[in-house]
Amino acid sequence: MTKKEINPEYLTCPIRQVISRFGDKWSMLVIYSLDASATGVMRFNELHAHMVDCSQKMLSKTLKELRESHLVDRTVYPEVPPRVEYRLTDVGKSLIPVIEQLIGWAKKHFDDVVRP
Repeated sequence: MTKKEINPEYLTCPIRQVISRFGDKWSMLVIYSLDASATGVMRFNELHAHMVDCSQKMLSKTLKELRESHLVDRTVYPEVPPRVEYRLTDVGKSLIPVIEQLIGWAKKHFDDVVRP
C-alpha cells in the first residue's frame, strides 16, 4: 500500500472518524462551556470570553467543525444587528458524561502527566 492509498479499515475506525472530530482541546472546551452555561445557549463572544487563549479565528473554525459533526447547533436570528446563538445538539449533550469523566481523570493524574 502506498502512502496515498487509504486502508479501508481507517474509514470505520472510531478514533479516526469520530473521536478526532471533538478530541482536540478547543472542541472539548466549547462543548463543556455550552453545557456549563446557565441556559445551555451562548453567543460567540460569550464563548470567546471563556476561552481567551483561543483566537477568534480558531473558535470560529472549531464551531464550524462541531456544527458539521452535528454536535452543535447554530441559530441566526433576523435582527439588526444579527444575533447568533450556539447550543449543543442531543448528540453533543450525550458527550458530557464522557467529558466529565475525562476531566476527573485529568485532575487525578495531572501531576503524573505534566511533570517533566
